[in-house]
Amino acid sequence: METGREKLMETRKYVLLNDLEVYQLARKLSGLAWEIYEMLDWRDRKVMGDQFLTATDSIGANIAEGYGRFHFLDKIRFFYNARASFMEAHDHWLGLLRERSKIKDIVYKQFNAIAEKFSIKLQNFITATHNARQRESQR
Repeated sequence: METGREKLMETRKYVLLNDLEVYQLARKLSGLAWEIYEMLDWRDRKVMGDQFLTATDSIGANIAEGYGRFHFLDKIRFFYNARASFMEAHDHWLGLLRERSKIKDIVYKQFNAIAEKFSIKLQNFITATHNARQRESQR
């Protein structure tokens, strides 16, 4: 027997935000960033942790905002913002946390494993949005 959600999905022609793998991975990064943040002492939270957490949480927030936009260029702009926040969180803050021995290697590797999948999915998502825009303009 079908649930209400399954019936609703049959009538919709789009995927829900929470069902997007790229968004799910962004949320995993946020969850792991929170765990890292909680391990830091108050000084490290103030100096690096707050910015690391903000940048990481901004990844999913930008995907959500872009996904809710109607025009393709609006969507793409927010997806690019998500990519920039990802680079800030991953390449800069996570790197500093590791260099300064504020996180263990296993935590760094955990974050990197999710980050590797995420970066590929996000680029594919941006490319698919560009392609959808081109298809739309050819109609």
